[in-house]
Amino acid sequence: MKRKKLAALACATASVALVASACSSSSNSGSGSGSGSGTSVLSTSGAGKTINVWIMNDAEKGWPAVVTQAVSRFEKATGAKVKINWTDWSGYTTKIQAAIQAGGANEPDVVEIGDTDTASFIANQELYNLTSGKSQFDNSSTWLKALTDSSSSADGSKLYAIPYYAGDRVAIYRTDLFSKAGLSVPATLSDLEADAATLKSKAGDASLVPYYIPGKDWYVALSFVFGAGGGIASDTGGKWTGTLESAASEQGLATWAKLEAASSTAGQTKDETDQDAVMAQGHTGLIFGAGWEAGSVTAATGGGNPALAKDIATFAIPGATAGTVTPTFLGGSDLAVPANASNAALGAEFIKYYTDTTSETMLAKYAMPNNTTLMPTFEAGSAGNKVAGQAAADSWFVPNTPAWTNVESQNVLQNMLEGIATGKQSVDAAAKAADTQLATILNGS
Repeated sequence: MKRKKLAALACATASVALVASACSSSSNSGSGSGSGSGTSVLSTSGAGKTINVWIMNDAEKGWPAVVTQAVSRFEKATGAKVKINWTDWSGYTTKIQAAIQAGGANEPDVVEIGDTDTASFIANQELYNLTSGKSQFDNSSTWLKALTDSSSSADGSKLYAIPYYAGDRVAIYRTDLFSKAGLSVPATLSDLEADAATLKSKAGDASLVPYYIPGKDWYVALSFVFGAGGGIASDTGGKWTGTLESAASEQGLATWAKLEAASSTAGQTKDETDQDAVMAQGHTGLIFGAGWEAGSVTAATGGGNPALAKDIATFAIPGATAGTVTPTFLGGSDLAVPANASNAALGAEFIKYYTDTTSETMLAKYAMPNNTTLMPTFEAGSAGNKVAGQAAADSWFVPNTPAWTNVESQNVLQNMLEGIATGKQSVDAAAKAADTQLATILNGS
């Protein structure tokens, strides 16, 4: 998942990857290989060795104590030392690949990968096969499905990364404006739609944009698609077909388009990257965003507005019927070991400590853990966490193929949605054009 993504998940989310030799920490014999017969993909034999762990600075800023305790326990158990290499999301895939190819003293033994990019690393045979060691990782039977899928081969038979943490999208709203308009948290999508007009007419702000819905925000728009029973693309016998023009998908797009047209009145040609700053200006009733964006809206820095702190809350985007939620994009990070890492098995061992119950329980105070077992701990942390946990009960993820990165880089979904939001294309025409592009890109033709 690309960032702004979860870049400040510690502020509240969501909607987060590695090794290369066998039993010892000696160099692996081949790209993408795993353990051989009678060997283990993890090792505790680390005396005199140092492993390089590349982790995004989200952890440095948000949960450094989680890193510190995992390093301490790992070093005590293995005799190895850990060098943490903090990095950021800007061009990170290029940086990781360059470091892997360069080798030497700073060669990564563990790296963090955004979950929508993990498939391309797997396809390029750049990650160590962790399949036989899966049971040695805590809570592996209850890992979040979206992260598990992103960490696995396309057919789900092999494991190349370990889920780290996740985030999803929720409705972030002004409680004062909703109260002034006589509104409560909507129970259904129909309520949500009707509330926009009520908010506009009764909230007492002539400049109010009821819901700010950026036209290019595919994370939110596609949630309505999945909520209607549609999807992005399907794989039949290795051949991908776009499914955005299906009746269900177009119904979801139409629901999103109606909500966008009736309530947003702004942002049709924009993406979601600055919607928190837009809301902080004080004339927006609601945005759909990562849970941590609620904190960004009210932050004292970065364009936030602390005066709104008492008036910002969240709720899970409701479904078509009361008691249900609209599926949310569940994104996050995976941890993995490069296929030719010098200390592959030790790297896998470190990931085991860094994602075990002790570490994930600590992490759950700041971010959504990688498994459902600890979700109650996360939800108990704050009202926002509880909402994020409720939203995650029904989630979706992008097609599990290495070609997906090209879909994102070519703005296929963004262009489709902008065409619909601006009225330049009908839902059907835009969906058909996007499906044609999806088939070309995903099939590599």
